[in-house]
Amino acid sequence: MYQPRTYRKWHESADLVSFTVSVNETNLFVSARVDLERKARKLVLKYRSILENYIAGHPTFLTSLKPVEIEADAPLIVRDMAETTNKVGVGPMASVAGAVAQFVGEELLEYSPDIIIENGGDIYITSTRERVIGIYAGDSPLSGKLGIEIFPNETPCGICTSSGTVGHSLSFGKADAVTIVAPSAILADAGATACGNVVQTSADIERGLELASKIAGVSGAIIIVGERVGAWGSVRLKHL
Repeated sequence: MYQPRTYRKWHESADLVSFTVSVNETNLFVSARVDLERKARKLVLKYRSILENYIAGHPTFLTSLKPVEIEADAPLIVRDMAETTNKVGVGPMASVAGAVAQFVGEELLEYSPDIIIENGGDIYITSTRERVIGIYAGDSPLSGKLGIEIFPNETPCGICTSSGTVGHSLSFGKADAVTIVAPSAILADAGATACGNVVQTSADIERGLELASKIAGVSGAIIIVGERVGAWGSVRLKHL
């Protein structure tokens, strides 16, 4: 079922040009200094092709819910996904949305010093000015009410959200939103999945935050369950 991505208006910036790039299951919302839709589409096709070709010969990369070993000569995006998720303890595809956003975003930096790419709730951002990224938490009364303040010196970084109540991504938890901030969108995506898996009720918020604090490289975490919210690390929450 199609769900309008109305939360994307929370990421729009008046100083940037925003557009959508859709290729099969991939749906990116991109903001840049100039319209880079054609370049972004080519990059999405490029990285989807790399991943699809690798998965065709290594189907467990797609289906495994646990870390997998890959060849030293595997494509860079495959290696980065596998190495990162191996450290976090989840399957490689737990990081795919963040990986595509990051790899596309890094190449688009050649044309724009400001790039924000949202891919199914997972964001890669490089910015020359302060930004506020809103948190979508489904039916929680806090959904759209809180944002994360990001300064230029903290970018590039990933801001990725896993939910057990929203969207089609696999989660074994029931949090409305588990948002992880890290220098890498691949790490943030994998970390959000791992932390989201342990949160069943609001009583598990502390447990989820403790797990986030133990993932090397993660700089902050926010967990929302219903009316409750918890935060850890160097994150600045802002009311929207």
